[in-house]
Formats: sequence, C-alpha cells, structure tokens
Amino acid sequence: MQIMLLGFALIAFAMGYISGSFQTMVLIYAGGVVLTTLLTVPNWPLFNRHPLKWLESGESEKHPKPQQAVSSKKKPAK
Repeated sequence: MQIMLLGFALIAFAMGYISGSFQTMVLIYAGGVVLTTLLTVPNWPLFNRHPLKWLESGESEKHPKPQQAVSSKKKPAK
C-alpha cells in the first residue's frame, strides 16, 4: 500500500509539474488513492493464501517470550 501510494505521488507530481497544473496533480493522486484503496482494503482471497497461525491464550503461557541479552560491557575510564 505504501509503495503504491508513493508511486502515485511521484507520478502525480511529475505529471503536474510537466503540465503546470496543480489540479492535474491532485486528480492523478486522488485516482491513485482510490485505486490503492480498492486493491488493498477488501479481504481478497489472495491475501489469505498463507494465514498466520496464532498461539491460543493458554499456549502463550507455556512458551514465554525469550529475554534479550543485555551487554554489560563498560567503556574504559580515561
């Protein structure tokens, strides 16, 4: 979604700059936002091909989150 919006923003800016029209730039970007919304917001079957398996609430207690190692190296005193 972010890549599509950035692409449409760049295209809209370039076309608006070339034509010298702010209205053209806004219309192209608005069309890009609508197209991006239509492609990314609905729950398309394409997005559900590889669903994530979440742990059940009881399973998450059996598998605690690993603790990050904290480095205790100190800078030498001068």
